[in-house]
Amino acid sequence: MFHLNYNETDAAVYEKELKDFLPSTFIDIHTHVWKSTFTPYGSSNGGATWTKFVADEQTAEDLLGAYKTLFPGKRVIPLVFGGCSHDVGECNAYVGQTAKQYGYPTLLRTDYAMTGEEVEREVRKYGCLGLKPYLTNCPPYIPPNEIRIFDFLPPEHLEAADRNGWIVMLHIPRSGRLRDPVNLAQLLEIEKRYPHIRLIVAHIGRAYSKQDIGDAFDLLGRTERMLFDFTANLCDDAIRACIEAVGCGRLMFGSDMPIAIMRMYRITDPVTGFYRNVVPRGLYGDVSGDPHMLESDETNITLMIYEQLRALKRVAADLHLTDAQIEKILYTNAKELLES
Repeated sequence: MFHLNYNETDAAVYEKELKDFLPSTFIDIHTHVWKSTFTPYGSSNGGATWTKFVADEQTAEDLLGAYKTLFPGKRVIPLVFGGCSHDVGECNAYVGQTAKQYGYPTLLRTDYAMTGEEVEREVRKYGCLGLKPYLTNCPPYIPPNEIRIFDFLPPEHLEAADRNGWIVMLHIPRSGRLRDPVNLAQLLEIEKRYPHIRLIVAHIGRAYSKQDIGDAFDLLGRTERMLFDFTANLCDDAIRACIEAVGCGRLMFGSDMPIAIMRMYRITDPVTGFYRNVVPRGLYGDVSGDPHMLESDETNITLMIYEQLRALKRVAADLHLTDAQIEKILYTNAKELLES
């Protein structure tokens, strides 16, 4: 069930802090739609579990309606793909159907076992702009911390994407996140071997704390084409490091809707970098089994999507970004990507 419980705290944050910061039109480069009736699919390897507390579905109508509530007076254009824990065929069919109805751009959810020919056929069938692989759609026998990018984004898919100049939205695996040497080596291999792929490293490589960054941008700063989104990333350090390494022309906004409607803010351990989502007590039921969840009695907690934009606003102020640079991150970069 999808339920956006919008309140006075949220409205005040938007009106006082975000309304004038955001351009009149912006693009959300990273969103999911699916229905709870779809067949669960994919291994349990490596995916975050706290996301299940937010919503067990998000229809196209839920997504578009949420934008109207969250961003009154603004136009938001989503790039849409299916849920990551449900049957890829059902998800792709639904995404394709709703894209025709509402006219938004889409990516194809993939499974590692699909052939390159199947991927090309499905992209053409649904009019997608590229691929959205996910780490849980890999061989189920691989231990979570040993999953490699090429286990769920195999060479056949990369070759098809390169031939066609597709977008590839990549959620990297492994507990080391962005700083993991295997991830870094394979990201650089994609950049070198597949020059026509328009690769987006989602969530700034899942660098949700300063410790997750390591020296990754010493290497990634030398790339020429690789793009990044700061989807579900509330970490000022990661957003700042990305901008300082590759500039404002290769970073984009994404929400990861529907999880972006979670009422939360994020804290990280100053030594380990382990992150925890601070949420109102009782709002999401029993969260005691998830180490990334922490309950609080605070009454002024707002929504994840607003906290994410607050983080960008802080970094923009720290780096003295111009309005044009902020608009590139929130709109122009994604517009040029989707139209090219």
